[in-house]
Amino acid sequence: MTQPPDSQTRPADTPDRRIRRAWWIFATAFFVLGLISVLRVAVDPRPIDWAILGLVFVVGYAAIRHREAVSVLETGRREEAESFARILSSLSRSVSPDAILSAIVTELADATGADHIVIARRRADARVLEATLVSARPGVPDSTTLLPIADLEDPLTVEGESSRREPVAVPVAASVAAEVADAAPVGVARVTTLPGGGIRTRFDELTARITAAGSVAGSPIQPAAGATTGGGRAVGTHLIAERIATRAREVFGLTDTLAAPLTSDDQVVGAIVLSRRTAGAWSPTTRRILNGAAIEASAALARAYSMRAAEAKASTDALTGLPNRRYFDEFCGLLARRRRSGDAVGVLMIDIDRFKRLNDTFGHATGDEVLRAVGGAIVSAVREDDVPARYGGEEFVVLLRNPTPEVAFEVGERVRAAVGSLDLRKLGVGRVSVSVGVAVARQVDQPIPELIAEADRALYRAKRGGRDRVIAA
Repeated sequence: MTQPPDSQTRPADTPDRRIRRAWWIFATAFFVLGLISVLRVAVDPRPIDWAILGLVFVVGYAAIRHREAVSVLETGRREEAESFARILSSLSRSVSPDAILSAIVTELADATGADHIVIARRRADARVLEATLVSARPGVPDSTTLLPIADLEDPLTVEGESSRREPVAVPVAASVAAEVADAAPVGVARVTTLPGGGIRTRFDELTARITAAGSVAGSPIQPAAGATTGGGRAVGTHLIAERIATRAREVFGLTDTLAAPLTSDDQVVGAIVLSRRTAGAWSPTTRRILNGAAIEASAALARAYSMRAAEAKASTDALTGLPNRRYFDEFCGLLARRRRSGDAVGVLMIDIDRFKRLNDTFGHATGDEVLRAVGGAIVSAVREDDVPARYGGEEFVVLLRNPTPEVAFEVGERVRAAVGSLDLRKLGVGRVSVSVGVAVARQVDQPIPELIAEADRALYRAKRGGRDRVIAA
């Protein structure tokens, strides 16, 4: 039988194996040297032999201490890599912004020894800087407050500038539910378990990125000249994080803090702030873990925001900014599954009168402006709980929540009046009118598509009846 090549039978020559082999070679040579020195002193002691023997003991002691230091360093680096692995693993299961930030809090507390962690971020749906304080102690509720958005947006000036800000929000206690999704998002960080229990992570890549990004925030704020380009941008982002940390110390009564910025599309959107009760310098390991967590959380947030933006774009009519037919149909399907007894539903079908003639006369660019204006008029006329959408072409639809037949008809009249009062003289267009068909469910379980069909038939009756009117089904 043919024997496999030696390279396939011998264990891989890993760095750990080479280190252990070199250490055994050194230990053996050192033992032989020590034995020779002892024999020379025992047989024919001379001053030079005693000196050599003393040096042998000194070198041996230094080698042992060096070995212990290397072991401690390797253990720390392995624990640091494992902390990154757990953080990345948590992030890989999180798809929403809230879940992403909640996923790293526990691991950060365990890995860094922080007593409290503050997650401050700009909400994607509002111009608000929200900060949540999470305690590492079990049973302590989270606390959420709003910080001045100027802490995030104002330009940096000089040292101490952040401490001169006056407005401070009043903390409001709130429970933060960790929203963790099972679906794996696009581009999740990979963690590979190696034979023997070793873990290969993106640790080295993160270390390089952290080093390139500049020092971790925590140093005093300096003038931010040139903070918009090159390395100055990295310094500027950390200065903004430190400004947020200063505000967090004021609002939450924190003491010793360390901060790292959260970024998205090259803009600072918040910060992660660690706090502890005991004063003293934060260790380099803690700084690296915090920076690495902030970098990965920023990337995960950017993915989540991109996914949300893509979903919103797919559900929004690009011309009018209203929900499109796809969103409207999905919303109606969701509402149909959640309707309760006593819930009433109504539908308005709205069509711009003689829109084809307007397009042919004034051109499609003017027609698009008219569509935008009509969409805005509809939004201004319906109630807060109603759901308007562009249904297609010059046709719009409104889902009415809990209307009586009288209320539904009144909303239809308000829409007709709002469109009729539009001033389109700057477009060279005269008065524009709409016809409206109204339908209200007669039974709780009446399907919404059936209501839409009834409202559509009422709309065509309004068209045949002379247009610019509201007809109920």
